[in-house]
Amino acid sequence: MRLNDPQVWTLIGVFAAVMLGGMTLMTTQLRRVIRAEVGRIDGTLSARIDGVDARLGRIESKLDDLDKELTNLAARFWRSQ
Repeated sequence: MRLNDPQVWTLIGVFAAVMLGGMTLMTTQLRRVIRAEVGRIDGTLSARIDGVDARLGRIESKLDDLDKELTNLAARFWRSQ
């Protein structure tokens, strides 16, 4: 069976459309997966950063209390001499 020119060009067009459609579908799916994973990583990092921020806040509060205590001790020591 021999194909004439219009049939060959139709087959080439169908093949190109199928390949382009498949590539578009795969690109879309890959983009969705990447977006979901980046969102998950962003959420995890945000939670960890919030945890570190809370810890730093507690440390800062303790250092402020320690600074006040040392100031009081120094004032009491220098006044006693």
